[in-house]
Amino acid sequence: MASIFTRIVNGEIPSYKVAESDDYYAFLDINPLMKGHTLVIPKVEVDYIFDLDNDTYNGLFAFAKKVSHSIKNVIPCERIGVVVMGMEVPHAHIHLIPINKMSDMDFTRPKLEIDSAEFLKIANKIERGL
Repeated sequence: MASIFTRIVNGEIPSYKVAESDDYYAFLDINPLMKGHTLVIPKVEVDYIFDLDNDTYNGLFAFAKKVSHSIKNVIPCERIGVVVMGMEVPHAHIHLIPINKMSDMDFTRPKLEIDSAEFLKIANKIERGL
């Protein structure tokens, strides 16, 4: 069965897309730690990031770098934190999180509650910044 991320790429599940290429897709995390928290995935479904072939792996990080610049330009923050945990969804992905302090990346803290209008506004700003 396809992962939830593959279903998002295929348009079966809606997402707040911020960027897309032939091989990669970036969208807002619906359970964000910070406004602008974005997930970046390869379109090919591979569970573990270190099982990606070298070209896909390198391309994923290059795509994430491009997206991170746009996030930083539109979301006030000191840095864009990068996390690869790979435990929650069996599809390789990178978390890009706008941060001002280390505790902004604490996945055990409560997630932000953002309504769909604000998600759309954030996604559009990031996408326009690319």
